[in-house]
Amino acid sequence: MKPKYLVLVLIFLIFNCEKKNGIDTLNSENWSKRKINHVLNDSLEYGKSYLSIYSEIYSFTDSKKISLTSMISIRNTSDLDTIYLLKAEYFDTEGKSIRKYFDYPIFIAPLETTEIIIGEKDVTGGTGSNFIFEWKKQKNTPEPIFEAVMTSTMSQQGLSFTTQAKRIQ
Repeated sequence: MKPKYLVLVLIFLIFNCEKKNGIDTLNSENWSKRKINHVLNDSLEYGKSYLSIYSEIYSFTDSKKISLTSMISIRNTSDLDTIYLLKAEYFDTEGKSIRKYFDYPIFIAPLETTEIIIGEKDVTGGTGSNFIFEWKKQKNTPEPIFEAVMTSTMSQQGLSFTTQAKRIQ
């Protein structure tokens, strides 16, 4: 392939992986496939977890920021039981809701992991963004794990760190 055509193909691919309606479309989850079509049992244990993430971090001073990609991992740690997510809501530094990912209960199968990706160009969360997850599980079933990996790469430099959720209810 001629170099000028290769460059055009690369430009096309780059621009087609960009944002759609302000939300990064790369690795987006189809939550509707996980929708629960029945009423959840009242005997399930309810939990609520808080996860801090960072869309941006400060670099050198408070006037220079680095944008990050945040990969939120939702893990069912049980090898036997399904867990149910009732809510996954993203908030900015000021505590204002940015988006809810679904309006209905969804399931996470035993030992399954699903993800939410906040793209590097989506800095609406700011330096103190966070998630609230509400969930249900069988009694005596291990709690789900909510973790985030924040990354950024520039030239030959790389930056990454993780956060883990804390149960708040």
